[in-house]
Amino acid sequence: MKQKKGFVLRDVCGEKAIIGEGVETVDFGKLISLNETAAWAWEKAAELGDFTAEQLSEALCQEYDVAPERAQADIEKLLAQWQQMGLVES
Repeated sequence: MKQKKGFVLRDVCGEKAIIGEGVETVDFGKLISLNETAAWAWEKAAELGDFTAEQLSEALCQEYDVAPERAQADIEKLLAQWQQMGLVES
């Protein structure tokens, strides 16, 4: 899985948000606000480039005090939301 080209994480009035930049996202027209953990996951996914839910959940466990099962479930839910919004692709 990887992030779609043209989506970036920005600081908007003290909040982290994903916005679309460039021609690839002309029809997007949204600003997606992220909590601290989701913003961290977006940055980690960008760092990894091509990533899996397992890689992100393992990294989440290393970064935060969270049980592996909870991390996996949370990452899978987050990725499903990102896929539905068209932010990531397989």
